[in-house]
Amino acid sequence: MNNRLYVGNLAYSATNETLIQQFSEFGTVSSAKLVMDRETGRSKGFAFVEMETEADAQAAINALDGKSVDGRAIKVNVARPPEPRTGGFGGGGDRGGYRNNRY
Repeated sequence: MNNRLYVGNLAYSATNETLIQQFSEFGTVSSAKLVMDRETGRSKGFAFVEMETEADAQAAINALDGKSVDGRAIKVNVARPPEPRTGGFGGGGDRGGYRNNRY
């Protein structure tokens, strides 16, 4: 396990400060990052919170996962590492054209 947590189903009114307040009840919060929409500047409804220790992270998961916060049952679990990004637009594929590949 690691000490970085995914926090989902957050109210759009949530802030980094409210996350720190909620999670600091279970240990030291190293960082809290609410994910924002680039175009609108609004919260996307999820965040990543990093606790100082794995024990703090597990305590936060046990206490907060499924808890109602601002009328929404939040989801708290260990954050998965980001998927490696591939460049470009995917595979090149067949672009058609003439080919002499008769049987």
